[in-house]
Amino acid sequence: MRALILVGGFGTRLRPLTLSFPKPLVDFANKPMILHQIEALKDVGVTEVVLAINYRPEVMLNFLKDFEDKLGIKITCSQETEPLGTAGPLALARDRLMDGSGEPFFVLNSDVISEYPFAELIQFHKSHGGEATIMVTKVDEPSKYGVVVMDESGKVDRFVEKPKVFVGNKINAGIYLLNPSVLDRIELRPTSIEKEVFPKIAADQKLHAMVLPGFWMDIGQPKDYITGLRLYLESLRKKASPKLATGSHIVGNVLAHENAVIGEGCLIGPDVAIGPGCVIESGVRLSRCTVMRGVRIKKHACISSSIIGWHSTVGQWARIENMTILGEDVHVSDEIYSNGGVVLPHKEIKSSILKPEIVM
Repeated sequence: MRALILVGGFGTRLRPLTLSFPKPLVDFANKPMILHQIEALKDVGVTEVVLAINYRPEVMLNFLKDFEDKLGIKITCSQETEPLGTAGPLALARDRLMDGSGEPFFVLNSDVISEYPFAELIQFHKSHGGEATIMVTKVDEPSKYGVVVMDESGKVDRFVEKPKVFVGNKINAGIYLLNPSVLDRIELRPTSIEKEVFPKIAADQKLHAMVLPGFWMDIGQPKDYITGLRLYLESLRKKASPKLATGSHIVGNVLAHENAVIGEGCLIGPDVAIGPGCVIESGVRLSRCTVMRGVRIKKHACISSSIIGWHSTVGQWARIENMTILGEDVHVSDEIYSNGGVVLPHKEIKSSILKPEIVM
């Protein structure tokens, strides 16, 4: 089987992290976002993954070469010269997705994190005999989204964009399994799979939807990234994963890389990821945050609801909170307070950031 991951553009919503790496290579729970998807695809027998990309493909490919060998899966890029929307890239990569077997192929949005129940999706797709299956997820406020209206068997009737009255609470989760015949419906031009292709398949009564079990999050912006980490760690807890940290200094769900060093008297958690090569000095308090590879947090600093980018340092007694995002190699001096600061890479912060602002 084959898969296409829609990588797309510049990742502006996750700046300043995406100034250092393309968005799919930004760490989430201690590994690049896209690797969570590629590993799950490999587990259900996908042998080739095509990345649909219009930005810096060489960076992606160089990085993923290592994983090709480790995972034993082929990873290639299909580069757009102009943005082609969410359907155009399928037409562009047509020859790579058609392997002659007639098997369906996966299409994923690269920002989506979930438990990736691909085996169940394959089973459901084969059982209904339609042309395409989309995964849907339940949301509390459907009026913010495009809602998928479906019957009890999962057959999709129609799509309603940001409904004013309640028509349902299931939205497109950005995970699809499509028969090769779907490619005949797509022209090589900028097109939307959600607005142009799926409604036509639904009109032909060949589109089905499967409700995604477990959690789902689009982690393309900082607030949702932090929420996504909480949901991901919760899911590890339910599976009784040995990856979660334990100890008297751990509160709730925490993922700490095996070579991260954590000092005396720290309180870590809940909902924290600590990357490889990190040094957390004594008396530090971390909650609802990600600390990426090679970061040093000095004594008695306190970090909550924030993302600390690669190889940064946070000074003694500093307080970092309220969606502060530090880019790569940012150095925060001792006793600094940051309230929602967004700091570009390679900066030194010597005075407090009292209200949310971008520090160029």
